[in-house]
Amino acid sequence: MTAHTVEYIRYRIPEQKSAEFLAAYTRAAAQLAASPHCVDYELARCEEDFEHYVLRITWTSTEDHVEGFRKSELFPDFLAEIRSYITHIEEMRHYKPTTVRGAGASVPTLYAWAGGAEAFGRLTSAFYDKVLKDDLLAPLFANLDPAHAQHVALWLGEVFGGPPAYSETQGGHGHMVAKHMGRGITEPQRRRWVNLIQDAADEAGLPTDAEFRSAFLAYVEWGTRLAVYFSGPDAVAPAEQPVPKWNWGAAPPYQG
Repeated sequence: MTAHTVEYIRYRIPEQKSAEFLAAYTRAAAQLAASPHCVDYELARCEEDFEHYVLRITWTSTEDHVEGFRKSELFPDFLAEIRSYITHIEEMRHYKPTTVRGAGASVPTLYAWAGGAEAFGRLTSAFYDKVLKDDLLAPLFANLDPAHAQHVALWLGEVFGGPPAYSETQGGHGHMVAKHMGRGITEPQRRRWVNLIQDAADEAGLPTDAEFRSAFLAYVEWGTRLAVYFSGPDAVAPAEQPVPKWNWGAAPPYQG
């Protein structure tokens, strides 16, 4: 995980100036959005005391903010919009995230939404049954380890937010990558893999809602394209890395 810097700016704005303050930051935000040093930003207003605002800006680094954004051609226009509110600042500091972080349960993991371990077990069982009957993919999986489907189920479960069973029993991302080194996977084989796992997802009864399937397919596309690269003659094995964690991306599940 990249250690970005989070800048917090606390304002106390008289209520009669709130509308113009918000309008000014709406205009100034265009400069933040255009900056390659800005990851994201959000201006929040206190519910208990409307005069208090907190602006949160995530920068690629403190140096990128101070030496990059502030010395860029974007900064003068940004400053021109918010200059009159500088005297209302009560705090302006940079913070580094700590290891204390996580997600709550308001949005289910892809793992939980799919149906947990049983669902991924059904998926890989159906998938490898198809693979071994497929003329294009069967040669890649000759002499398949009987436990392979189970291991892949653990992998997918962990990727999609389930327990770290693959990491604890098999290893991290590097272990999975090693399984593909030198295999010479072709693009037609990759595409067939993608198609068959989607068919297997249907057969295994995985959710068919647009949000889940788009996230599921996004991982499948990412993972199979990496597999093709790492199976090639010029691939360089990566340093040991944790299992990637996939999430909903742009569209969380519809729970209306």
